[in-house]
Amino acid sequence: MTVAGLILAGGQSRRMGREKAFLPLGGRLMIERVIDRLVPQVDRLAINANGDPARFSALGLPILQDDLPDTGPLGGVLAGLLWAESLAPAPDYLATVPVDSPFIPADLVQRLEAASRENPGGVVIAASGERDHPVVGLWPVGLSGTLADWRRSAKSHGVRSFLATIGFTVVDFPFLVSALDPFLNVNTPEEHARAEGLLAAEAHL
Repeated sequence: MTVAGLILAGGQSRRMGREKAFLPLGGRLMIERVIDRLVPQVDRLAINANGDPARFSALGLPILQDDLPDTGPLGGVLAGLLWAESLAPAPDYLATVPVDSPFIPADLVQRLEAASRENPGGVVIAASGERDHPVVGLWPVGLSGTLADWRRSAKSHGVRSFLATIGFTVVDFPFLVSALDPFLNVNTPEEHARAEGLLAAEAHL
């Protein structure tokens, strides 16, 4: 089974007040931390982002834009699926993670893959602490047509709404040290400060 990876960085970062991808975190950019976590787990990697792609040029990765602006992360998922389908050979799955989750587990894709074998061709998403994370998922490559059709007619562009129409499997991940949620979202300055503190504490373990 081959897996391509996609970092979803197409949001507008309204609550943070600045683009989260380039937010410094523990001496590195947030997007660099997510790349470091995801690169060993996938065969190819791209970034979903809107606006001028040149700002990501130093990262050396393909930049994929949403098909429609301001319609949520499914636009990025669709762009990723279309990109994955264009690769030769095309991977079996696309793994997606948001750019504001710098603590994703090192075995994320491995565990999602294992669950996908029990439900071939289905979507698998992650959960932690009795909460699911629908944008942290494994999407079968070839789903783009279904997703594109749904986006043209759906009243809501929410990820959960789409998943409810096609079905999905959930894989639960335990919290890490210091009761850290592996899918902690750094959406606000307060959450950024907490993430900085967690990294500092981790460095002293």
